[in-house]
Amino acid sequence: MTASFSSSQRACCAAAALLAAGFALSGCAGMSETVAPAFADPAKYELYDCKQLESERKGLANRTADLQKLMDKAETGAGGAVVSELAYRNDYVSVRGQAQLAEDAWRRNKCRDTPPGAAPAASAPQRPDIKPAPKPGSAAR
Repeated sequence: MTASFSSSQRACCAAAALLAAGFALSGCAGMSETVAPAFADPAKYELYDCKQLESERKGLANRTADLQKLMDKAETGAGGAVVSELAYRNDYVSVRGQAQLAEDAWRRNKCRDTPPGAAPAASAPQRPDIKPAPKPGSAAR
């Protein structure tokens, strides 16, 4: 009876250890959201204007979605969670960090989204039509 008690106690301790390891590792998945800005250059978007920030934000959103799709696809296969973490997680965290910094710069500059179908505003005044100078000898009489 002592042997069976010892083996069941070992099994219980092993299960508790696995449960604790699972809780510890599950904390790592949520940590990437708070650590993401650490993987991006904080001064990258300081000199961007609203037009540049708008295109950058759209590009980062597309890249984030692409990486998420790749991670989801990788997780469907055998050992996919490991492959997903090794292949895509660092890029995903980096892009999320850049997106957060771009979003911060967007709010700091008080930018607004361009309505769809709106023509971009002219940034420089247009030159008036310039007529060529009259040729010598063809002066008006």
